[in-house]
Amino acid sequence: MEPFYETLLREARALEPAMRARRRDFHTYAEPGWCEFRTASRIARELTDLGYRVLVGRDVCLEEARMGLPSPETLERQYRRALDQGAEPAFAEPMRGGFTGVAALLDCGEGPVVAMRFDIDALAVREAEGDGHRPSREGFCSVNDGVMHACGHDGHAAVGLAVARLLMARRAALRGRIKLIFQPAEEGVRGAASIAARGLLDDVDYILAGHMGDSAGTDAQIGFPTDATLATTKLDVCFRGQAAHAGLAPEAGRNALLAAATAVLNLHAIPRSGRGDSRVNVGSLRAGGGRNVVCERAAMELEVRGATTEVNDYLEAYARRVVRGAAAMHGCDCEVTVAGAAGSLESDPALRRRAEAVARDCLGLRVRETTFGASEDYAALVERVRGRGGRGLFFTALTPCAGPLHSPAFDFREEALPNAAALFCALAYSLQREGPV
Repeated sequence: MEPFYETLLREARALEPAMRARRRDFHTYAEPGWCEFRTASRIARELTDLGYRVLVGRDVCLEEARMGLPSPETLERQYRRALDQGAEPAFAEPMRGGFTGVAALLDCGEGPVVAMRFDIDALAVREAEGDGHRPSREGFCSVNDGVMHACGHDGHAAVGLAVARLLMARRAALRGRIKLIFQPAEEGVRGAASIAARGLLDDVDYILAGHMGDSAGTDAQIGFPTDATLATTKLDVCFRGQAAHAGLAPEAGRNALLAAATAVLNLHAIPRSGRGDSRVNVGSLRAGGGRNVVCERAAMELEVRGATTEVNDYLEAYARRVVRGAAAMHGCDCEVTVAGAAGSLESDPALRRRAEAVARDCLGLRVRETTFGASEDYAALVERVRGRGGRGLFFTALTPCAGPLHSPAFDFREEALPNAAALFCALAYSLQREGPV
């Protein structure tokens, strides 16, 4: 093993206690998308202390390109709570109102520009309790009720900070520029588009991202998905009708609940495409106020997914026709809003081969080909980079996991964190010092 890589892996593993502590801190104070004020501000503070040029707030996220924002009242309430829980005021203030992205820039002279994405948001999941759940048993369960890191993003943030420390210590060996992107609102594919639209990636040659993955059934430490993620669109639909007395004059009403229920059944009956896998799901329906009132308003959250952007576009167009038709059938109006969207993502084959070689031959990690099968907001960043001639890679850091992703019982073993940090840094070095892919 070349001395650079050998030393890198050893130092990454020496950082495991610090990475574990950071991951558990982020896990304890889990924050949902666009509300990561404590998480993002503490990340910005550490990056600044390490010597990076740090951008936050509107310098990272383009205001009009954000999707799926909470209400202004929710954003302010979450901001206040973050301050009470130890957010860094100097960095949190420019994030106020839902601008929770962070970027760290390191200039090492002439050479390729390598960007890395680390997502930082949690999910609207109430975390499991009891001795059977390790975060509960070991005292780092989320203290924010109804919000939990159930997808490993707490680990991703900890990896990003370790990468920042390892690269800064090796800046003399690098030839080019490094951009570390700490992304808000990955869940619901809502945040990446605003970073892409800001233009931070327009000079990037390579962009890298990773995710925690379950190693069940294998001793591999790094996985390289060979399939594409699913393209997806998240839609919020508001049906508006007319309230009326359900007994005295039901004919005077226009039933928004009935329109929404009609839409639910027909959305799940959309013919699937023969051009690739497809998914449709209505995940939430809120309507009605009393059994004797014709419902005036109904709110629905749904998503479509497709193996390709073409399949996803077919499903989205069909879904829009369904909800409009259901509303018209019952004399209601409907408003459809895009709450999140991402195209299909597939790693660049040549870059994946380079990454496999670096992981296996330079770091001595056990690698395997895997599948992904879900959607990833990172696709918007890769699309921006590819549109300007760059390449993108996505990998998984494999480790034993408890519970499925997005479940109250999810947890992962933290020994995978140093492997991920070392691979990010080793790839940056390889791409900047050992020639292009």
